[in-house]
Amino acid sequence: MNEWNQSDLADFLDGEGVGLLYFYTPLCGTCQVASRMLQIVGELVKVPMGKMNLNFYPDLAKNFEVESVPCLLIIQDGTVLETIYAFHSVPFLLEKIKSYLE
Repeated sequence: MNEWNQSDLADFLDGEGVGLLYFYTPLCGTCQVASRMLQIVGELVKVPMGKMNLNFYPDLAKNFEVESVPCLLIIQDGTVLETIYAFHSVPFLLEKIKSYLE
């Protein structure tokens, strides 16, 4: 999963299809576990996916109404379809993501 900047995010939001945007902070232990889960998910399904350190983009937290980290946004054609804060497990994430890819 690649680290995105605002330009990468703008390109992603202008594109079509389903993709994932992951917000985290580096000192968050739960975020580190969630990052590892998403790395595994990224190996199992082919979906555009990027991560952004929310410490550098507080305006995005406001725009996307991010309440806490870790936060995963499932986005289709530039529109947020679902916001996930509780990552539970890799199978849970796979099921959620695959339901939007079908």
